[in-house]
Amino acid sequence: MAQIIPVAPFDYVVFGGTGDLATRKLLPALFHRDIDGQIPEEATIFAISRRSYTATEYADFVQSHLRRQTQGAEIRPQDWARFLRRLRHFTLDAGSDQGWENLARALGPGNGRVRVFYLATSPQYYGTIARRLAAAGLAGDAARLVVEKPIGSDLSSARRINDEIGGVFDEGRIYRIDHYLGKEAVQNLLALRFANSLFEPLWNSMWIDHVQISVSETVGLEGRAGYYDGAGAVRDMVQNHLLQLVCLVAMEPPQTLAADAVRDEKLKVLRSLGSLTQSRESCVVRGQYVAGAIDGSAVPGYADELGGNARSRTETYVAMKLSLANWRWAGVPFYVRTGKRMARKASEIVVQFKPVPHSIFGDSAPLVANRLIVRLQPDEGITLRLMTKEPGPGGLRLRSVPLDLSFAETFSTRFPEAYERLLMDVVRGNTTLFMRRDEVEAAWSWIDPSILEWERSSEHPKSYVAGSWGPSAATALIERDGRTWHEELS
Repeated sequence: MAQIIPVAPFDYVVFGGTGDLATRKLLPALFHRDIDGQIPEEATIFAISRRSYTATEYADFVQSHLRRQTQGAEIRPQDWARFLRRLRHFTLDAGSDQGWENLARALGPGNGRVRVFYLATSPQYYGTIARRLAAAGLAGDAARLVVEKPIGSDLSSARRINDEIGGVFDEGRIYRIDHYLGKEAVQNLLALRFANSLFEPLWNSMWIDHVQISVSETVGLEGRAGYYDGAGAVRDMVQNHLLQLVCLVAMEPPQTLAADAVRDEKLKVLRSLGSLTQSRESCVVRGQYVAGAIDGSAVPGYADELGGNARSRTETYVAMKLSLANWRWAGVPFYVRTGKRMARKASEIVVQFKPVPHSIFGDSAPLVANRLIVRLQPDEGITLRLMTKEPGPGGLRLRSVPLDLSFAETFSTRFPEAYERLLMDVVRGNTTLFMRRDEVEAAWSWIDPSILEWERSSEHPKSYVAGSWGPSAATALIERDGRTWHEELS
């Protein structure tokens, strides 16, 4: 059973408090932390939005969303009552100069209390909100700022946003959140590598053939057409989520788990990424889904979801072959892929080890190289595939079998979801699982030249049927190297 460690009293102020992120992720995360007894009685949650609510109306609004998010769970009446007492709604237009003094009065004097400002808004408002918080006297030393990805749409806009929020909050009080880093399986990469003598000596080009990182989604635009068509899979997923996973797999052992020690090593990985532009044709496949079916239900194509905009060249799928220019990983390709409207929802990291140098078992017992699989979702866990003898007489028959660790079965209790961990880390002041400014800008520096090439070209993403595993060119990308995408996923 995990130990629940309460945090100090705090105010959580969520801009965009009636939006999709707040109702689907942030408020449910805080609700579960409250149920588990991690949030002190004095803590409050302020939701900021342009809508006008009475206290009762907002409490009913939140409770209706939380009930949908916690279907099947038994919630005690006192848990509902305690959480709803914490809630405050404040009407404010973040794009206006008016009302900020009223917000300061509603929050009251901080008196050194931790105060978290979570910007669940469009990135275009990050700098504006930060400046207005400062003007209202709300950006003192105990105040912390949380911003969601994407930080900008390219290196230039990322630097501008970082300059704007950095002009108000020092770097140690800025939390650039990537919820993938809060997943239990992702954090377990650190434990797997650095707490077990079995793996770290083998974690290099001498023993590892290649690495695969896959994040597939069955959903389409989900009401995000305006944002997504201007971003695409590369900006939405590769530049942040997938590169962060690459960093955790490839980084050198940090001296300690201190935030900057870990982030220094991740930065080295980002700076060692090889250029994609020199061999783009053989290293990158971009795709866009057309109408198909998922789980027996027909789904429209991307152009149809946009209202029939068949001219959009936004990619909904991307597969890449990455290389790292350093001693540990020289010659080891990292294959990454992500897409919408795929056959099923799954996220995993596959570390493919090299085969044994010589088989003593002959042709009758073909050997399958060992493979380590870290499942991020939906069933978080770790699998190590090993060769073993099938029981019974009549010869030596070998088979590849899994040693399987399922977090749900092993720990037999509910463990916090990613946002639950990360929201409490902000209160604690622990920045380890958050991106530093130079990480964000290094990632944009690497991907920007490729995005610019795509936007200048007339190339349209390759079509793939919704409910499939992406365009055939993505299969060819890895099979040209004599490898295949992980069969348990595809």
